[in-house]
Amino acid sequence: MSSKTTIKRSFVFGNGRTRLNIDFDEVRPYGPIYACNAVYREYTPDYLIAVDRKMINEIKNSNYNTSTVYTYDNLDRRQYKNFNFIEPNLGWSSGPTALYLASKAYPVEVYIFGFDFEGLDGKLNNVYADTFNYKSRNDKATYYGNWIKQTEKIIKDNSNIKYYRVSIPNFFEVKWIYDNYNQILYEDFRRMMSEWKKIR
Repeated sequence: MSSKTTIKRSFVFGNGRTRLNIDFDEVRPYGPIYACNAVYREYTPDYLIAVDRKMINEIKNSNYNTSTVYTYDNLDRRQYKNFNFIEPNLGWSSGPTALYLASKAYPVEVYIFGFDFEGLDGKLNNVYADTFNYKSRNDKATYYGNWIKQTEKIIKDNSNIKYYRVSIPNFFEVKWIYDNYNQILYEDFRRMMSEWKKIR
């Protein structure tokens, strides 16, 4: 991953269900894609971030090109030879870690999808619920306090980057008051995207 190279915009995907409102290929022409965990089963982002040991081993045992996988430096490097290790080890979840890496590439704007934070009717909110290495969609929603804190820290620490959390009407809104943060709807995002020039 390059440093100090200004990228116009980056796209970070969590796996909350609101991200199903957009296809990865819609944004691919406009900037690098950072995505998490089981995304690799269906799509190849520019950067795949996984920090959970079970998920890392699943990726390791697949045919996925691990040279684009980023994880924390708490594994035996002899077993994970082609992985990229993040230092220092922040101990964060995959979504905020993906946002952290995107921000370290110094883009002007970052668009965040699927950072839903809360559950759906108190139940697990994840695209891959009911699949291998994931809980059931009927399980209790995961506590999201750490995700909130980690995401907010990134936004607060990178005041030179404009962050847009893309969501759906009447969904969980984060009440952050930062000049570099906005929550927008998918229809607003697509209007913005219609004015961009493709870069690949």
